[in-house]
Amino acid sequence: MDYRRKKNLTFFTIGLIFLLSGVEYAVILPTIWRYLQTLEAAPYCLGLALSAFSLTGLLTGPLFGYWSDKTRTTKKIILFANVFEMIGNFMYFMGYSKWLLLSSRLVAGIGTGAGSAIFGLLTRSTAPEDRATAFAAVMACRQAGLLIGPAFNIFLRLCDFKLGPFVVNKYTAPGLFMCLLWTLIQLAVIFMYWDLPPLEKEKAKDRLRGQSKDKEDEQGLVEEDNDEEKPLMGSQEIGGSYGSVVVSNTTMSDPSATSNATLNPISPPLSPEPPETHESSSPSKTSSISREFLREEVAVLLAAQFITLFNQTALETMVTPMTQKYFGYSELENSVMYSLCGVEVIAGFLFVRWLSQRVTERVILAIGLTICNISGVWCLIFLANPLGGFPWKLTEFVIGVFLQVLGLPFVAVAQVSLFSKVTSEKTQGFSQGVRRSVGGLATILGPLWAGGLTDNMYIMMGVMMGLLALVTIMLAFSYDRMLAPAVEEQVDDSDNVG
Repeated sequence: MDYRRKKNLTFFTIGLIFLLSGVEYAVILPTIWRYLQTLEAAPYCLGLALSAFSLTGLLTGPLFGYWSDKTRTTKKIILFANVFEMIGNFMYFMGYSKWLLLSSRLVAGIGTGAGSAIFGLLTRSTAPEDRATAFAAVMACRQAGLLIGPAFNIFLRLCDFKLGPFVVNKYTAPGLFMCLLWTLIQLAVIFMYWDLPPLEKEKAKDRLRGQSKDKEDEQGLVEEDNDEEKPLMGSQEIGGSYGSVVVSNTTMSDPSATSNATLNPISPPLSPEPPETHESSSPSKTSSISREFLREEVAVLLAAQFITLFNQTALETMVTPMTQKYFGYSELENSVMYSLCGVEVIAGFLFVRWLSQRVTERVILAIGLTICNISGVWCLIFLANPLGGFPWKLTEFVIGVFLQVLGLPFVAVAQVSLFSKVTSEKTQGFSQGVRRSVGGLATILGPLWAGGLTDNMYIMMGVMMGLLALVTIMLAFSYDRMLAPAVEEQVDDSDNVG
């Protein structure tokens, strides 16, 4: 099987994995509270169950990423992680007690840590200019899962039978359903997934290397497709020394330099430029992990990851009580609302995918944060204490939710793509694990923050708005650093990969 077909099948399988992660969230979330109530669980158990899933994913993400960096493989990691998804969802299906249910979410959450290894693979197997497009497509797959997930509950809630000693009803059926789906994904990974070599990245670096050498005449290596220079330099290349090639270039551009080149044929390696380039790249190669993540641009991107997810999950927690209080919405109306939000998010990811081919990621990030700030101001003014009649309150709510959802694809795609470029490629799996752990921490703290301040909306939204303003200011001061490494650094890194 050729490389292109392997790559297409691998990316298709990755899309299925993220699609299924979205389906799992959308299938489990609507029924877990009622499920806990049937097991006589206290209200705090809901927060524990939701946080447990994020907690284990937060802890295992960097570990799976480190494993991926060391072995340069992801297939075994995904197969290993999916086992935890299968076991965890089967435990959810078994039920029996609230503690088994809580343990099931802890076990299933371990499987989400494989996402860091997958993002590392995407980074290594895609060219920098195509990376934002690839990340947008993968994230859109998860949003598609969130969109179609509620549809599965339509038939799952009709289940009412026994399977051996187990009862299959509308509360336990989601666990069995997800266990079967993860088993199918396991088969898909076995037969349709390959550990891709970083060929696309190497091709991109070769192009960058060629551009660098075209700009610097003292570089004497000739690209294979440069047919015009081959006859002029062929004899010197056969001669065999790096110095002789440079002599040929120098002689052609400046005949007066022939005598100097002859007297010192190995002068290029001793010239001051190469040592300076090597020394400038040495600290990045020997820097510690702490120095890697304390760099200004990395800190800004991690802050953007944390704050946007914190605000998103806080608003998600606040939305359901608000719709019940002001509009009398039931589960049906909320499901329709979430589905419409899913459509908007998918459209947003598709638009960002198109936009990423025309502008840089830092521009997309700036657009996303601007939209989020507008949404934050709107929510603080109109949603903290809605005024007016039913139509006006509904209009305020719809605009606030629309703006909040609109900004998410811009920030999500831009920060993950930029993060993959400003961190070391050799430790990309671990770096993506840290990034996802920061996001996991946000998804744990966001609901806790909102849940405790449902009666103090001004405080809740004021702090969220302050966090958005902070990360926007950080981006403004660090905007010039939000770029991929220079050509010379990329070429130097490519010589040390593997």
